[in-house]
Amino acid sequence: MSAVIYLKETNHHMGGIQKVYEFPNGYGASVIKHKGSYGYDKDCWELAVLFEGELCYSTDITSDVIGHLNDPEVDRLLGEISRLEVDTDA
Repeated sequence: MSAVIYLKETNHHMGGIQKVYEFPNGYGASVIKHKGSYGYDKDCWELAVLFEGELCYSTDITSDVIGHLNDPEVDRLLGEISRLEVDTDA
């Protein structure tokens, strides 16, 4: 899976950067690196799961944000998010 094709936008955010991804399953991710994000001091990323563009804290991946991530870890999590199934019974 190439996350690049699912990159919706790149923003300058709080003196750093935010990348927003959207996948066909309705899920996505906000991946940030700025002062105040978890891991910024070590040049690492923080990731939050999105669903239909809104923060989502109810997946098997995490119930919060995930910080202190290097590039390969972000890529792995983006792959997991892209494969999440939508609960149609909810």
